[in-house]
Amino acid sequence: MLVLFALNEVKGQKIRHGDLDDLSKAYAVKSLSGEFREFLSIPNSALEESDIRKNLDWLKPAFEKRGFETREMPTKSRTAFWAQRKVKGAKKTVLFYMHLDGQPVDKSQWDQLDPFKPVLKRFIDGRWREFDWAAAADDFDDDWRIFARSASDDKGPIMMLLQAMDIMNDRNQEPGFNIKVILDPEEEQGAIGMPEIVAREKEALAADEMIIMDGPMHGSNQPTLVFGCRGIASMQLTVFGPRLPQHSGHFGNYAPNPALRLSQLLASMKDEEGKVIIPGFYDGINLTPEIQAILEAVPDDVEAIHKRIGIAKPDGVGRNYQESLQYPSLNIRGLQSAWVGSEARTIVPAKAIANIDIRLVPETEGARLVSLVRAHIDKAGYYIIDNREPTEEERMTHAKILRFDHNPNAMWKAFSTPVDSPTGNWLYKILKDAHQKEVARIRLLGGSVPIAVFVNGLKIPAVLVTVVNPDNNQHSPNENLRLGHYKDGIKTVLAILNTKR
Repeated sequence: MLVLFALNEVKGQKIRHGDLDDLSKAYAVKSLSGEFREFLSIPNSALEESDIRKNLDWLKPAFEKRGFETREMPTKSRTAFWAQRKVKGAKKTVLFYMHLDGQPVDKSQWDQLDPFKPVLKRFIDGRWREFDWAAAADDFDDDWRIFARSASDDKGPIMMLLQAMDIMNDRNQEPGFNIKVILDPEEEQGAIGMPEIVAREKEALAADEMIIMDGPMHGSNQPTLVFGCRGIASMQLTVFGPRLPQHSGHFGNYAPNPALRLSQLLASMKDEEGKVIIPGFYDGINLTPEIQAILEAVPDDVEAIHKRIGIAKPDGVGRNYQESLQYPSLNIRGLQSAWVGSEARTIVPAKAIANIDIRLVPETEGARLVSLVRAHIDKAGYYIIDNREPTEEERMTHAKILRFDHNPNAMWKAFSTPVDSPTGNWLYKILKDAHQKEVARIRLLGGSVPIAVFVNGLKIPAVLVTVVNPDNNQHSPNENLRLGHYKDGIKTVLAILNTKR
């Protein structure tokens, strides 16, 4: 078979550029028959300490058999995993960040018996159909997919690194730099322990640059580098009306309706184009012509984006999709008041709740933006209370009461590494040469990855090397990893390891 031939033919030889495809495919197939499936079969909900422990126990021998020294890094909440491989004569050290935890699952929403029993599927007659794993060894198809929780987010990238190391080891090749790895045990729950680890383990984490392997590739499926991430701050606003829900016939037109008041307050924060009109919210953003050129070079298909999410026209914050991500956002991520649908009742609600998130950019501080929102609420005439219900005296004294819930310790900062930096140029050349394609270079990822603590705490540049398929359903039912992306991810990591730094 071609796969076995590829394994044997190049054994003991120095890795050549032309070998990358065959090697990546061969080792992808090899891992599908055992190790990758085994890893995906270990539950890894960030909510379950026992799940994290099982994964830590699996990772230790997996890294050590590849020549890494390992140790656990406990925090106040969960235990992280650290590994290191020193290379004789290496001048630089690269720190890889990934996470070992996954989103919780609702088995009833998955099209398979168990999200932690990985299955192989191919698309036939308009649907994904399961078939035998043994087929991948004989007839590997790039478009087949592995369906399992964390297949893409983020066990797939961990396995890509391990398989790339196997290729190096099997050919007696040393990486071109010292390698350090930190695996976050609770990225999906806010990376609570990472600031503690960075503060305590500076020597163990010390590196010249950082590679983050998390998140999907650009929608064009071009090799992708991302040079920053937005941060996040969140708050919950509760507007109070009558003490208890009141009959709308008796008290409509008399008891103030908190759902209406909250809606009016939220609407006063933005204009009809979706731009935040709170004074000072966009201060500090300066998109120079050089930055504009970088944003315009990203190969976004606007029509495809609109079709995928089902909109006719975007908000008017930026002139294009990439530009919209360069500004902080103010997003209503949930609204609640009384009952709806078949449970609707003829009442004036007692309260209305809005959950809000602010996506931060490197030029903005979360605390300042939260304070601007609070000042806007105060200016609207609300009596603001923090993290508690109003007292009876407050109800009788103040006409408009709002509870403001915000945890300043739960904010993630944004980070950014210049696109034209030594690290950025190194990775750009590697990916372009390895895949013989232009590389999508994205200045700022729309989502948030808790990396700023590393960049700021360790004083190192960081770049995301994203390797999984854009339609992987991360965080959702039926998460998957396309086999072609798995193979190419191994190829990407191998090309990086095979280059001296």
